[in-house]
Amino acid sequence: MQTTFRPAIMLFGALTLAVGVLYPLAVTGIGYVAFPDQVRGSLLTRDGKTVGSSLIGQSFSAPGYFWGRPSATGPMANNAGGSSGSNLGPLNPALVEAVKGRVAALRALDPGNTALVPVDLVTASASGLDPEISLAAAQYQAGRVARARKIPRERVEAIIKEKAITPVLGVFGEARINVLALNLALDAAYTR
Repeated sequence: MQTTFRPAIMLFGALTLAVGVLYPLAVTGIGYVAFPDQVRGSLLTRDGKTVGSSLIGQSFSAPGYFWGRPSATGPMANNAGGSSGSNLGPLNPALVEAVKGRVAALRALDPGNTALVPVDLVTASASGLDPEISLAAAQYQAGRVARARKIPRERVEAIIKEKAITPVLGVFGEARINVLALNLALDAAYTR
């Protein structure tokens, strides 16, 4: 028994050191060199103060700001500790009613806008934390934001174009925009 106990303890110690200490330090070090912004949480700042992460959605409700996707996290919206979708299927009456209510709220806030409401403005993402919306969702809101801020719509659309994220290699993914980064750019260009 003594002959098997010592090698087992030595192997346990060696593996703990390799996998529990050296490997995490190496991966973290490589991350800091190759992806420094992501390793630090992709934090966005305004006036030297951290206002959020570009990886986690935030709720905006003022008319002068772009709104992101609805959040299905609980117990509060955009709760990174409770990341989850609503798990409601497309035919679930609760989802249908929630979407109808969201469409009605968007229409009530911008009654002159007769465009179709983009689906990402009325449905939650699978994580419930999506920080980005489609360019169509941003364009849908451009008129409301411009009126609320009393600035030309063309300038709002220029900021949307400036902040747009293009697909990787022009093929992978979809053109989109980070809502927090867009709102921060608007704040920097125009005070509310």
